[in-house]
Amino acid sequence: MQFNDYSTKAISTLTDKDSHKYGDVDARLMAQILGLSGESGEVMEKFKKILRDKNGEISENDRDAIIKELGDVLWYVNSIAHLLGCSLEEVARRNNDKLLSRQSRGKIHGSGDDR
Repeated sequence: MQFNDYSTKAISTLTDKDSHKYGDVDARLMAQILGLSGESGEVMEKFKKILRDKNGEISENDRDAIIKELGDVLWYVNSIAHLLGCSLEEVARRNNDKLLSRQSRGKIHGSGDDR
């Protein structure tokens, strides 16, 4: 599946329910950002339990559950990009450009967005 195909199908499930605005941020965008945080937390929670309860051993069921949660993370990233007027493909391209630039400058490790 191509990014644009995924994006179009996923955006069709985004509702127009929340429309109140706070400056440039409307409630719908804020709901997507909070949803991304929640889904990311679910990925972390699954890994925490693998470490805590299974000595770091990932079963096939664990793997499937994590992949499902990553799908939810992807849905929220796509929705946020869409609401900001950006495609998922552009998000991916910009990320690759950033990482390749860091790699070429020997700055992959470290912290800070502008390294």
